[in-house]
Amino acid sequence: MAYTDNMAGRMRLIYGDVTLGVKGEGFHYIFSYQTGGLESLCCQGKEWLYRTPRPTFWRALTDNDRGSGFQLESGMWLSADMYMRCVDIRVSVDGREIPLPKAPENNRYGAEEYASALAVSFRYEITTVPRTEVQVTYEADPSGRLRVTAEYKGKQGLPSLPVFGMRFLMPTAAVGFAYEGLSGETYPDRKAGAEKGVHRIEGLPVTPYLCPQDCGVHMDTEWLEIYRENVLDNSAVPKEKFALRVEADGSNFAFSCLPYTAEELENATHQEELPPVRRTVLCVLGAVRGVGGIDSWGTDIEEAYRIDAQQDIRFSFVVCAGEAG
Repeated sequence: MAYTDNMAGRMRLIYGDVTLGVKGEGFHYIFSYQTGGLESLCCQGKEWLYRTPRPTFWRALTDNDRGSGFQLESGMWLSADMYMRCVDIRVSVDGREIPLPKAPENNRYGAEEYASALAVSFRYEITTVPRTEVQVTYEADPSGRLRVTAEYKGKQGLPSLPVFGMRFLMPTAAVGFAYEGLSGETYPDRKAGAEKGVHRIEGLPVTPYLCPQDCGVHMDTEWLEIYRENVLDNSAVPKEKFALRVEADGSNFAFSCLPYTAEELENATHQEELPPVRRTVLCVLGAVRGVGGIDSWGTDIEEAYRIDAQQDIRFSFVVCAGEAG
């Protein structure tokens, strides 16, 4: 649709039976009450989601994790990473909470609904013992910037966390990414020697460890841009590069951008067992466990580099269209 002067500074809201859409110049986002999250992230006409984003808690075991038996103490975070339930959804328009606008409540809205601010919050029950919760809030503004805030509720009795963040599964494999932060593969206890600056990476490299494991984490990141050339049906002919940007909101973030999920890496015992590259898996992380390396035969990482699951964790970042570069 064409945008007119009387729509300046506002976004169009589309109240569906099981979805809520928000549309502005160059962007269209869809939130789903059925899948419990952001269902579509369309920037400049390109879709960036293959599945609804979810909180993430697990990383593929490293050699040092295996040596210290970390999985025996914290293995429940693997199932928590795979299975969770959305138990509550809240919607606020222009700073005012409204009744959840799914059918038949959505019938009270017309075809021409506009707002200057939209916030949609999803609360997830996490399948740990004891159970805990994560709340994810998306805040959209007329510029197309989408602020994402993830809040983990600490619970007494839960074992140490591998990571805490948000996982975005994208429709096709990226051709590369650029970011401002520390060079190389870094972890909280592996930052010495890294150089701060803007770094450009070709493709989606996976560190060729003999046994596939967690890799590709980049700490202290200020911004990240991911570049793709193909849409899901490979119809981009000729191929043109398009980008999605992630920016720090307050504190810097960590991330990994790989062609595999943690579970896919976990399932492979050798590199040739990894599946063909089809997707991009972006994990934006607010907390990361260190990798240790004191030895690989039983010593856990130092206390300062562990993630206490009994404490609350909160972080936020902004997603928006990037430059093709």
